[in-house]
Amino acid sequence: MKINELPIEFKQALPVIKEINRHGYEAYFVGGSVRDVILHQTIHDVDIATSAFPEEIKEIFPRTIDVGIEHGTVLVLYNQDQYEITTFRTESTYQDYRRPDKVTFVRTLEEDLKRRDFTMNALAMTLDGEIVDLFEGIESIHEKEIKAVGNPDERFSEDALRMMRALRFASQLDFNIEVKTEEAIAKNHLLLEKIAIERIYIEWVKLLMGSHRKKGLHPFIETNCYKCCPELSSKKDELMSFSDVNPTMLLTSEELAWSCLLITLKETKIKSFFTKWKASKHLSNVVSQVVMYYNHRLENDWDAQSLYDAGVEVISLVEQARAFFSLPNDETLYLEKYDQLPIKSIADLSISGRDILSFTNKKPGPWLGNILSFSEKKVLNGHWKNDKDTLLKNIKEMVVD
Repeated sequence: MKINELPIEFKQALPVIKEINRHGYEAYFVGGSVRDVILHQTIHDVDIATSAFPEEIKEIFPRTIDVGIEHGTVLVLYNQDQYEITTFRTESTYQDYRRPDKVTFVRTLEEDLKRRDFTMNALAMTLDGEIVDLFEGIESIHEKEIKAVGNPDERFSEDALRMMRALRFASQLDFNIEVKTEEAIAKNHLLLEKIAIERIYIEWVKLLMGSHRKKGLHPFIETNCYKCCPELSSKKDELMSFSDVNPTMLLTSEELAWSCLLITLKETKIKSFFTKWKASKHLSNVVSQVVMYYNHRLENDWDAQSLYDAGVEVISLVEQARAFFSLPNDETLYLEKYDQLPIKSIADLSISGRDILSFTNKKPGPWLGNILSFSEKKVLNGHWKNDKDTLLKNIKEMVVD
């Protein structure tokens, strides 16, 4: 197979490959970018594999960074772009089911490709667009099938995260997992307990945000991988239910994906849940707010106070979550209502605590915070005009000497 018209991302990298070839070494485009050009999908990172050893690459190019030189990877800075150049390599045993004990650099492309995870990713492409397919990867792509290179038990024992990658690819690409590969995931799923949760987290979120998440969620459940994920081991029925909710609606952000999932799981201890996933505090706080206001919206419409307290991000996510669960929703309307609020925060009041102290000639105390909070509510609900003189006049009538 030959790609007659290379995408611009590859064309820009051609001088790098030509320079490596000029020095007598082989070099190919490899991995996901080759798969994606066959699938006519957007190209992200262009990776290059070569017979040149890392020190030889550093001699060829004047500007490099040792991003993973112990594993054969050098970042080459070329013009305004940067490319990861990795030496052909083989790998030894994997004591931690994630990283090889030893990496050996080799000079042949075949040795390098056979260590890769799935046949669709074990592809290389020459600078002329000729596809090198040693493991029937093109057939897998045409069959829309995720198939391990060689023995799937060995591939997953080498790197247990590959099981989550298979599930994630199913969701993103609308592919099925080949029978023997899925059986091997089920057989080896407990190896995921050896993997850092931060790495599982990345693959899980990509799965949730995939355009065909049901394709990833069903085997995630059926192979028992869910049992190795924090707080999900007892949620089989809820996860299956979630996989069937509005399967054609894309969950366009991490915050929305987690919110819809936790609403389905009926999770109440959200911050504890995210602590076990080692998620950011921002994500934990946002999703907690979304779930709270989603539940509030089941029985109440947005009013000025709830719009004010929630803010733009949470309002948007709540309405999107309602769309996911096929409930009446209108993100545009409620964002417009939020935009029309007289103030968006207490800082928008036309007076400050200092203004009140100067005007009343009183000493600071709890009364001051109460006055500001009261004024905030009065302005927010349209009872008082947000004007300094008006506010001070109303406050004067409240303050007793």
